Amino acid sequence: TGSSDPYCIVKIDDEAIIRTATVWKTLSPFWGEEYEVHLQPSFHSISIYVMDEDALSRDDVIGKVCITRDMLAEHPKGYSGWVSLSEVDPDEEVQGEIHLRVEVQGSPGGRQLLCCTVLEAR
Repeated sequence: TGSSDPYCIVKIDDEAIIRTATVWKTLSPFWGEEYEVHLQPSFHSISIYVMDEDALSRDDVIGKVCITRDMLAEHPKGYSGWVSLSEVDPDEEVQGEIHLRVEVQGSPGGRQLLCCTVLEAR
C-alpha cells in the first residue's frame, strides 16, 4: 500500500525494555513518547528496532540502529543527527533512517544519565 504501521522496540544488551505505540499508515512516524530507564554501568549497547505491525502475520523488522558504549565515548558532548537503519536480516534490503539525539548528563565521577531521544523517522 506504500505505507507502514511502524513502532519501535528498544533493547539494552538484547533485553527488550520499551515498546512504543504503533503509528498507523505512515512512512514518517512521530511518537512523542518519553521513557526513563536506568542503565547498568556495565551496559554494552542500546538497540532501537523499527518494526512494521502486521495484524495477519508476524510483524516485520524494518531495520535497527545500535548505540554502543564506544559511540558515546566518541561523542562526550552528545550526538544529534540522522542515523541510517541497518539490516537485521542479511537477506532483506533496508531503507530508512532515524533522527537521534543522544547525550550523557552528569559528572563522570558521579551519577550519570543517558538521554536518548528518537525525534523522528523516515
